[in-house]
Amino acid sequence: MADVRTGNIPAKIIIYIVMGIFTILAIYPIIWLLIQSFKTTQEYLTTSKLALPTLWFPGNYPYAWQIGNFGILLLNSIFYTLVTVISVVVLGFMASFAFAKIKCKATPILHGIFIIGILLTLQSIMVPLFLMVNAVGLYNTRLGVLIPYIGLGLPMGVYLGTEFVRGIPEALIESARIEGAKYLKIFSSIIFPMTAPVAMTVGILTFTGTWNEFMLINILSSSDLIKSIPVGVNRFSGALASDYGKQFSALVIGMIPMLIFYLIFRKQITKGVAAGAVKG
Repeated sequence: MADVRTGNIPAKIIIYIVMGIFTILAIYPIIWLLIQSFKTTQEYLTTSKLALPTLWFPGNYPYAWQIGNFGILLLNSIFYTLVTVISVVVLGFMASFAFAKIKCKATPILHGIFIIGILLTLQSIMVPLFLMVNAVGLYNTRLGVLIPYIGLGLPMGVYLGTEFVRGIPEALIESARIEGAKYLKIFSSIIFPMTAPVAMTVGILTFTGTWNEFMLINILSSSDLIKSIPVGVNRFSGALASDYGKQFSALVIGMIPMLIFYLIFRKQITKGVAAGAVKG
């Protein structure tokens, strides 16, 4: 037994070295960005890009917050993300249950229409979406932003959910039907709790996609009362791009909520992704 353990030491060392390298590659850009956000633009341009600030300057943050109008943008991002995640998970898995377990001639056609949505790129539908939203009078409204967000998130949710629900034994559903349970009761009491791992995966994908989305929100709204965090961050990449301290501070502000989300739900994220991968 001792020989076996001794033989594994070189392999373990190599694994730890590789893991350490990947950890550094993942964390270093975040640390570098945070450090640069405390430099003035003059110091950033005249000193080494790897050096610590000679004088830590926190004034970049209040200036970036005010110019970027991050107060209202942050609330908008939270609202859009929460509503979109909840809608995609609930509606997507309700549709998945219907496609996987309720027999109907129209099921393959409807399911195929949903799956086609995965193949569509955002760039190919931006103009039609804008025209449709504008035609129904929803331009520059939160509802006009939410409907496309939910619609774009549903195809992946339906695809993953359907594949997962198909693996649930038919006997569970039949037993519930014999006892008089309706489909809605079966979904809420049996199906949805069993799909928690893949639902977490769908929720993570939807959360990151919605929080970081920029192109749609930029063309579907013109007011700061409607726009979200990525639009505020982008303001520092144009005319203000030469003010690097403010630009880095804006990037940090936009990144912090995602880091908080990961720190709070890191265990659920790991379990959800692992379970979804195994099931797939």
